[in-house]
Amino acid sequence: MNKDQVKGKVEEVKGKVKEVTGKILDDKGMEIEGKVQKNVGKVQEGYGDLKEDIKKNK
Repeated sequence: MNKDQVKGKVEEVKGKVKEVTGKILDDKGMEIEGKVQKNVGKVQEGYGDLKEDIKKNK
């Protein structure tokens, strides 16, 4: 597991928490911000996965 995978997963979890908090507090801005953060984390994690695959296939 590389640092991009770890950072991506952390951002994904933080985004999910923010999204749920926004729903509970009926704060659409926070909910949207959480969704964006969650998706950015997924992209970063995917980038880390790609780096691992390239490293393994060399």
